[in-house]
Amino acid sequence: MSSYFTDLAQQYIDGEWRPGTGSWDIIDFNPYDGEKLASITIATVDEVDEAYRAAARAQGEWAATNPYARRAVFEKALRVVEEREQEISEVIVAELGGTRLKAAFELHLAKEFLREAVHLALRPEGRIIPSPVDGKENRVYRVPVGVVGVISPFNFPFLLSLKSVAPALALGNAVVLKPHQNTPIVGGSLVAKIFEEAGLPAGLLNVVITDIAEIGDAFIEHPVPKVISFTGSDKVGRHVATVCASHFKRSVLELGGNSALVVLDDADLDYAVDAAVFSRFVHQGQVCMAANRVLVDRTVADAFTEKFVAKVKSLKVGDPRDAETVIGPVINSSQAEALTGTVAQALAEGATALVHGRATDNLVEPSVLTDLPSDSALLRQEVFGPVVFLVPFDGEEEAVRLVNDTPYGLSGAVHTADVERGVAFAKRIDSGMFHVNDGTVHDEPIVPFGGEKHSGLGRLNGETMLDAFTTMKWISVQHGRSGFPF
Repeated sequence: MSSYFTDLAQQYIDGEWRPGTGSWDIIDFNPYDGEKLASITIATVDEVDEAYRAAARAQGEWAATNPYARRAVFEKALRVVEEREQEISEVIVAELGGTRLKAAFELHLAKEFLREAVHLALRPEGRIIPSPVDGKENRVYRVPVGVVGVISPFNFPFLLSLKSVAPALALGNAVVLKPHQNTPIVGGSLVAKIFEEAGLPAGLLNVVITDIAEIGDAFIEHPVPKVISFTGSDKVGRHVATVCASHFKRSVLELGGNSALVVLDDADLDYAVDAAVFSRFVHQGQVCMAANRVLVDRTVADAFTEKFVAKVKSLKVGDPRDAETVIGPVINSSQAEALTGTVAQALAEGATALVHGRATDNLVEPSVLTDLPSDSALLRQEVFGPVVFLVPFDGEEEAVRLVNDTPYGLSGAVHTADVERGVAFAKRIDSGMFHVNDGTVHDEPIVPFGGEKHSGLGRLNGETMLDAFTTMKWISVQHGRSGFPF
């Protein structure tokens, strides 16, 4: 077992590794075989306060540091990840139940986002704006918000922690990170260790491993952080947004999805099948952008379905350490039980199982369901696992209506032989992202990433990081003399 699970099973506050002072432990399990990986005494409200106070003390000097010097930390962090890539991959496989393919995918993206953070340190620029007042010079500065609280999820914890932590730090902020309790090492202390080795000054990044059962809303209510970046479910995101608003904090919310992959009548069916199977089943379907629904024009539905079902049946389910495994375990037993319940509910509502997967502990085999009644709530909610709904449609108008008939609006894809037809289709979908002739699962460092409707608020990546983690300050200079009415 990797030494990461023993060495990093601690809190990281103000540059020190130490146990929490809570009265109980978070037990970190391997979701595939149930092996106990680590036991971590949780952080209390007091430790959350200490972490935020440490961040506030360290942030001012960091913000005043030459951005070229800040940039060097991220260059070193990237080298650390590259040097430790094999070790980190093993930890992802063990703690998340991620397959080898998934670990490589997550690490590739994490490195890309660290490369972007290197450049982001130099991105903030000021402006001089004209004034109607003679002799006045209006300067607009882009400055760090101060301290950012980051709450990361269990599905891509290394990437999705870094995705907020690195830009926030690069732009001159300090950060307190709270990883998901199912992935405390990959999503939390591992990130801290990388930046510690990269030379980030103490106090600028703090990790508190805890649970809301212990701290309640203390992490988001605390007076120090000015921005909370949350990735997770829309239910929790709604609560985070409400608490932030009541405390005059900004929230950046990357939430769930109910994406559709659409196959039009002129699509390349073999290619569409490959895209659809990847889009639904990558990392066991535990991806916010995953294609919950595959919509197929009725004129090609039979041919597509035959190919799709055959490919799904060929996917190897099992030990994520095996390089041939495509589908490993879901993160915990409650997720496995929820997925079994979803399939049972669909069948009770009249759906037909073209593939009916079994669940053994946390290993959930793929299920392909069709004929679900059009008014079923299951077609409108997020399903976080290897269950997919095939839905035939008659023509583009119905396809657009079906894609949009959900509270979510994160990602999606359309397949067609006519690229411009695909673009026209994509423009009619109420989502933050949509892809023509590709899968639904994509993330790139400099494109705006985020959703509409219940899929979130705000955007991350590229220039949008400036909006997320900096604020604008107007300073005027009167070079002459103003006239006052009294």
